[in-house]
Amino acid sequence: MKELASLISINPEVRFGKPCIAGTRIAVGDILGWLASGMSPEQILEDYPALRSEHLQAALRFAADRETMIRIIAA
Repeated sequence: MKELASLISINPEVRFGKPCIAGTRIAVGDILGWLASGMSPEQILEDYPALRSEHLQAALRFAADRETMIRIIAA
């Protein structure tokens, strides 16, 4: 998988600084919400042709990394 930083961008001018798939306005939180609501990766990729499977993996990796960081800070 490509480097996470090349697939996820954080720009205060895009979606109020939410982490997004680079070059899109699709937020990591959008992808997580779609997956949590029961959409399959195939459905997401069909509905959002700007996305590739590596983007979905990057969103999951970003969320997992953030969760790890939150636990470390809270401890």
